[in-house]
Amino acid sequence: MSEKKLVHVSMIPVRWGDMDAYEHVNNTIYFRYAEQCRCEWLEQIGMKLGIGQAEAPVIVNASCSFLIPVTYPSTVEVRMYAGSLGRSSVVTHYEMRVVGDDRLYAEGAAKVVWIDVATGKSRPIPEALRSRIGLA
Repeated sequence: MSEKKLVHVSMIPVRWGDMDAYEHVNNTIYFRYAEQCRCEWLEQIGMKLGIGQAEAPVIVNASCSFLIPVTYPSTVEVRMYAGSLGRSSVVTHYEMRVVGDDRLYAEGAAKVVWIDVATGKSRPIPEALRSRIGLA
């Protein structure tokens, strides 16, 4: 595996509605947890997200391995790592644990590509972001 760097940790309370008929967090929600962590990190380092931006990060692929079911009530700790930095992309990795339990509940990844919103074409990752990631 390539080098990766811990860049952000989010604490996300599990909502009752996150669970499904099998009485555990629905698989789709893990992607929301990773998204929340990623958005918090980008905003924390000064990247503006939302409507009206000329450039933005988009996800071109995402994966998640579900290792142990998460249930309500609990709080999920999402650790986000940056790695594999390219011209216009960075691969992000996620580890999810339940607060108070050191076991790994889920792990995943997402490739984030920086785009020009008007054209939909990739563009270089902003230098401010590249320097914050700090990987070659």
